[in-house]
Amino acid sequence: MSTVNDSLVIARRNLIRMTRIPEMILFGLIQPVMFVILFTYVFGGSMSIGGSTDPDVYKNFLMAGIFAQTVTFATAGAGAGIADDMHKGLIDRFRSLPMARGAVLTGRTLADLVQTALTLLVLAIVALLIGWRPGYAAPTNFGKVMAGFALLLLLGYAFTWIGALIGLSVRTPEAATSGGLIWLFPVTFISNAFVDSSQMPSWLQPIAEWNPFSATVQACRKLFGDPGLSPSDAWPMTNPIWASLIYSFLIVVIFRTLSVRKYRRADG
Repeated sequence: MSTVNDSLVIARRNLIRMTRIPEMILFGLIQPVMFVILFTYVFGGSMSIGGSTDPDVYKNFLMAGIFAQTVTFATAGAGAGIADDMHKGLIDRFRSLPMARGAVLTGRTLADLVQTALTLLVLAIVALLIGWRPGYAAPTNFGKVMAGFALLLLLGYAFTWIGALIGLSVRTPEAATSGGLIWLFPVTFISNAFVDSSQMPSWLQPIAEWNPFSATVQACRKLFGDPGLSPSDAWPMTNPIWASLIYSFLIVVIFRTLSVRKYRRADG
């Protein structure tokens, strides 16, 4: 309970700090909205989904991928925030306090999760305004849609722990931002987020299909009733909900352990 309380105190501190820097929240909201508009209206009529080039089909196919990309890009912000605290010496102040060592990192990731949830809410409203409709290709219900968003938030939370490790491993916030984004582009684009993975070269398809990012996108399309479910026989594509849960929990366990260990070594 002491660790939980310490983590919540740090999370509250980070949330208060975010409200005092509104431009950080604003820019975080603008970027995913731009992705939605650009992908929808620039590529919408040229992508074939299930043999159809109808822009409405691609619009509904796209949204699960955009949602997943948005939550994973929060990784860069998490890493930059921790690197900034390290750079300013704030982490050293926390170390001098009688508090759980992992609470500093857990509190930061929880605050980032709240910001990600806010961004996801705004993005979902924008998606509905431009024509995304849950149940477009298959029946769904409110519970399934909420389950899809829960999987997205879990994936985003898992990836913030990767960002935390990066933030502890570099010297400046700028390096953390670059390090947090450079590996995300191949992860998000070598996936089923924006195109049907079956249209990729044969050697690239297994990489896309076993990508943890792809599993969450496939799970969300299934829960949202969106078109474009991957026809692959790969286990993550045939069992996307379980695959998404397993991948996300593994990422949390592995990278939280590494991050806390890194934090403790820096403490020494």
